[in-house]
Amino acid sequence: MKKIFNFSIYIKVFLLCFLMFSQQQIANAQWWKDTEKAEQERSKGMLLLTAEVQIEATQAINHMYNFKFYEAEREFNYLKVKYPEHPLPDFLLGLMEWWKIVPNTENVIYDERCIDYMDKSIEKAEKIWDDSENPEAAFFMAAAYAFKGRLHSERKHWTKATFAAKNALKYLDRSRSFSDFSPELMFGDGLYNYYFHYVKENYAMLRPVLWLFPKGDKPKGISQLEKVSYNAFYTRTEARYFLLQIYGMENMNEKALNLSKYTYETYPDNPFFQRFYARSAFVAGRVTEAKTIAKSILQKIEEHYPGYEGVSGRYAAYILGYYAMNYDRDAQEARAYYQKTIDFAKQTGSTNSGYYWSSMIALGKLASQEQDYDKAIEYFKQVIEDSERKSSQREEAKKLLTEAKKARRKKK
Repeated sequence: MKKIFNFSIYIKVFLLCFLMFSQQQIANAQWWKDTEKAEQERSKGMLLLTAEVQIEATQAINHMYNFKFYEAEREFNYLKVKYPEHPLPDFLLGLMEWWKIVPNTENVIYDERCIDYMDKSIEKAEKIWDDSENPEAAFFMAAAYAFKGRLHSERKHWTKATFAAKNALKYLDRSRSFSDFSPELMFGDGLYNYYFHYVKENYAMLRPVLWLFPKGDKPKGISQLEKVSYNAFYTRTEARYFLLQIYGMENMNEKALNLSKYTYETYPDNPFFQRFYARSAFVAGRVTEAKTIAKSILQKIEEHYPGYEGVSGRYAAYILGYYAMNYDRDAQEARAYYQKTIDFAKQTGSTNSGYYWSSMIALGKLASQEQDYDKAIEYFKQVIEDSERKSSQREEAKKLLTEAKKARRKKK
């Protein structure tokens, strides 16, 4: 018997499926609206606290700190297209330019772009602040002015640095009304508390300016930066960058070693973190670690890794020269590495560095061991003539010069 197609049943089934699908779509749309609403309430409408932005920014920030600048810039520019009126993308792009400077702070070719991005971030943040007094805008103005001050102080533009610092502190205070920023804000407080005393102790010419600022608290500053390094999202790596230098200055060698190892393992192609790990392992007497890391640095310089240049090379070559001379007793290898240290120092205009003068002294010692006293005397004289008057290298060179002259007379 031939079946007759019942069109009305088909229509009913279709309508039922359509209604079920529509209900699912409505449910999904409602779920998405509820999610968006919950996220708006959680982030209080602030981009910094939005989970989506944090997820998008995380990979780009990691690329930046690992010196994968092309990948980082692509992601930051995507954020700029997505949020064209927000200060975050310009700030991150400016921060990236700063990290191009970090391996050799004498390098000025990225200064203009860094300042330009920070100015754009400030301009956008000012507009938001004028419209709504949003504490997020104040945070970005504080951060951007702080980085401008940081760069101006590197260039010894003290008036510009002071102006930027005062603005950074002003907007830092204005952003304190929002407690959810507390881990990020603590970064600025920690830096201020520590470096107030550092500037006072090391820059006599700036002491008269310090009366314009409230007094700092060095131990509290270190403690605050340590908390930021664990708890903050945007500033944790910056806090670790400063802590490495502070631990070195304060002779907190075990902390320096542990933190430098962690930062290097997290960002293995960051020249600053890698050379600091090499230095910390060297100071701690971790011979195998220091040699391995130092050789890796020199190899990356040869392979033209971004940011790997003469400053990192100077550190690495000296470490390897020291071990070759004092542990391996390999005079030829030691001489080659010490000469590399000197060459790297000349490339980067760092002929007043401790590693440079120590390498000259080491080459003089090697010449003395081979009874080439004329050459040894040349090295020691150069150190005495050109090194700082109260440096330990100058005092050592004077002693060695006397011994070399005495040995030369005996040989004759």
